[in-house]
Amino acid sequence: MVLLTLRETVLFICGNSENLSICVFAFVFQIRPCEMYNEEYSDCTSIKARFHQYFIYGETIDCSQWKRDFNSCVRWRDEHNSNALKELVQSEKNRRLKRLEGHYNNDVWKKRLEPPADWNKPLPERLIKEYENTYLYHRAKEMAGSKPEEVHRTLCVLS
Repeated sequence: MVLLTLRETVLFICGNSENLSICVFAFVFQIRPCEMYNEEYSDCTSIKARFHQYFIYGETIDCSQWKRDFNSCVRWRDEHNSNALKELVQSEKNRRLKRLEGHYNNDVWKKRLEPPADWNKPLPERLIKEYENTYLYHRAKEMAGSKPEEVHRTLCVLS
């Protein structure tokens, strides 16, 4: 079985012009509610965000893509404009690819195709002993129906 990365999947689905409608509707789930695009634009252009952008990047960033996405979303929602939907889906795909660019370009770690063979081996004895003294352990036993053990503790009360 061959596992494709997101970039390979996008190229596979959207590479041909005849598959464009399939491509668009395969990624419709990524579209946010229209109001979120407007909120992102407002947040991006706020004074607080501008100070943060200047501090991090040394300049303010271009927020116009959020406004274009909002306008496209409204055109899709109100007029069912298919070009607006295509623009919006492409914008979301570009945003996702940019966000995951560091992950795809990471050559430090070797990516696994399957979990390790011993992923479900029993815990070491010391971890089992530590777990027996936790609230979660006692609560799980109580919910399973077994009677909780009496814990003998001394309390120090200051008056």
